[in-house]
Amino acid sequence: MSSNIVLGLATRQNLLALQDINSNITTAQSHLATGLKVASAIDDAVKFFQSQSLLTRANDISLRKDTIDQGISSVTTAVNASQNVVSILQQLQGLLNTAKTQTKNQRTATQTQFDSLSKQLNNLVNDASYQGLNLVNSTASVLSLQFSISSTSTLKIHGFNQLVSKLVTAQTVSKASHLASFLVTAGFAAISNAASLGGGTSRLDKAFNTLQTAVFSAQAQAQALGGNVTFLQTRLSFSSSYIATLQGGSDKLIIADVNQESTNLVTLQTRQQLSIQSLSIATQSEQAVLRLFH
Repeated sequence: MSSNIVLGLATRQNLLALQDINSNITTAQSHLATGLKVASAIDDAVKFFQSQSLLTRANDISLRKDTIDQGISSVTTAVNASQNVVSILQQLQGLLNTAKTQTKNQRTATQTQFDSLSKQLNNLVNDASYQGLNLVNSTASVLSLQFSISSTSTLKIHGFNQLVSKLVTAQTVSKASHLASFLVTAGFAAISNAASLGGGTSRLDKAFNTLQTAVFSAQAQAQALGGNVTFLQTRLSFSSSYIATLQGGSDKLIIADVNQESTNLVTLQTRQQLSIQSLSIATQSEQAVLRLFH
């Protein structure tokens, strides 16, 4: 059977104070070692889970940010392709202008160049793919981006078809013929052969105008895609700032103030020494009784 040790009131109070100071010293040392004033739900359940909620949100936005960044690359690829399509169409227009002053025999080489350039335009459009998505060779292509898992904030960017057979559509340039369809099916030969078509220069002028319409169309499509790039860059910048804000809010809840914790530790260590002295003084009465037995 164990016996209870009875302590004097003053001794007990000083002992409790010393134990409390030692506990606070341990806490301050932990805050300094980890850099956290709330390391787990045990420390402060409310702040801990608030912090976790903010970090979860920041991580979600970070994942979406990577998707946005890849989306910008996809659309930028399409914009660059569209700009080059415009350039090739203008080169084709230049060949048509050159053909106006050429003889029928001279047009043979120009015809070959015209048809080859048209094929290269198609090759360029089909090569403008980023991670398997091509936004300039099919209107069925769609880039879908979701900016946040906790909201319906989304963006869908629909593709265009800039292949020669679609970009240079069968527009009516006169009641008698469709110059664009000649461009698509027979290339330069169908509009340069004055013997079979008659009025070769007039045909070339009409073909030039048809290509000009295609240029306007490709430029409008490039502008639409470019507008999406600008918006996505704005959204990307917002996401970066938002992530920093969320992480900063989380830090405010759980990160320890090193300066304050260092000051607390020094103060507590001083109080610890004073408390030990107070405990020693409180036990002096018991020591006086002990001296009676000497």
